[in-house]
Amino acid sequence: MVRIYNTLTRQKETFKPIEEGKVKMYVCGPTVYNYIHIGNARPAIAFDTVRRYLEYKGYDVKYVANFTDVDDKLIKASQELGETVPDIAERFIEAFFEDTGALNIKRATVHPRVMNHMDDIVKFIEILIDKGHAYESDGDVYFKTRSYDGYGKLSQQSINDLKVGARIDAGEKKEDPLDFALWKQAKPNEIKWDSPWGAGRPGWHIECSVMAREHLGDTIDIHAGGQDLTFPHHENEIAQSECMTDETFANYWMHNGYINIDNTKMSKSLGNFILVHDIIKEINPNVLRFFMISVHYRNPINYNRELVDAARAGLERIQDSYKQAKERLDSAVGTDPDSRIQEIIEENIKTFEAHMDDDFNTANAISAWHDLTTELNKYLRYNTTNQEVLARFIEVFEQYAGVLGIVLEEETILLDEEIEKLILERDDARKNKDFSRADEIRDYLKEQGIVLEDTKEGVRFKRG
Repeated sequence: MVRIYNTLTRQKETFKPIEEGKVKMYVCGPTVYNYIHIGNARPAIAFDTVRRYLEYKGYDVKYVANFTDVDDKLIKASQELGETVPDIAERFIEAFFEDTGALNIKRATVHPRVMNHMDDIVKFIEILIDKGHAYESDGDVYFKTRSYDGYGKLSQQSINDLKVGARIDAGEKKEDPLDFALWKQAKPNEIKWDSPWGAGRPGWHIECSVMAREHLGDTIDIHAGGQDLTFPHHENEIAQSECMTDETFANYWMHNGYINIDNTKMSKSLGNFILVHDIIKEINPNVLRFFMISVHYRNPINYNRELVDAARAGLERIQDSYKQAKERLDSAVGTDPDSRIQEIIEENIKTFEAHMDDDFNTANAISAWHDLTTELNKYLRYNTTNQEVLARFIEVFEQYAGVLGIVLEEETILLDEEIEKLILERDDARKNKDFSRADEIRDYLKEQGIVLEDTKEGVRFKRG
């Protein structure tokens, strides 16, 4: 039984999807004007893991994650680079797939783009105007925030308190400072689309309401995103969607915590803004993912190299044990299936699932995986091992890896033909007592980031 912390109610609730066995899930994606930063990577990893676990539990998950491919940032980038908005968006969507693919993030069932939903956006706004929840003002269209009685329920703010900090910016023609733009009149030389209110483009918040409805229906099971989106973005989504459909927009709201860099909030102005495209050139993306899920998704996470190195060590311990189990599998001749060990494995599975059932607590689930690794290491020290027991350990390690999105056997992919030949040459040198050459090869491989380990089963290798 999965329990989810619902931002809307500020408590954990038993997950009950609208349709039995199926989940409709929408996650706010990036604005594609640049490479994604590590802050974008956190929700992508966190909610990919949620999706994976729900699928592990047997749910058919329809996972929708949008691309914002037109907004102020893209228009500014277009003007600075002398490229069209669509060209910039296309380039960074491809970069997004490259970077998230390296992090083993599954592609969404649908990745909708704003530019492909302009007719749907216009129709959505027209209905809001017809129902008295929006108004046109000199080419712009605004949502009447006070027309929705529930405004502020997600962020748990009073509309009267919100009014204190609200203002009307230059060029805006709102009736109320709390109103927000659904459609913006085009400025000279900006990308634009035709509408009943003149040429323009959509406001930021309307796009997700429209794309969620088009791909998942009036009411969805889970809406997720970063904590910073709770207000105003998700608050505004709820207001415009529920006014348009007269239905609940989303039953469960999930938000991941912030990410800091060396205990300091990540900010371009502070110069600690880290792009995933750059970081995975230095840090194994599998390690980066493992580091990210080593903290519960709702808690803040602090990124620094020491903590990443600690995560690397923990992941390598799991990978090494898994690899040893596979190496011993074929030669295992023990006849005792050892029911005690089997019981320990099954109890560990229950513990792992209990942690994941408890609002997808990956940090505790990883602790359970480490406990199972300890048991496997103890078993591997036996003189004789049983194939059935080893096979079960291997199977469970692979299940956990699948849920958490971790790659267990990446080392063999990283070695190229030249390095494999050098390993064989080193073995020959040792057999011929040419220890100088053997040490020379070992040192060279170490410089390439390959660490060799001599075991009873032969030479093993891993990334240093």
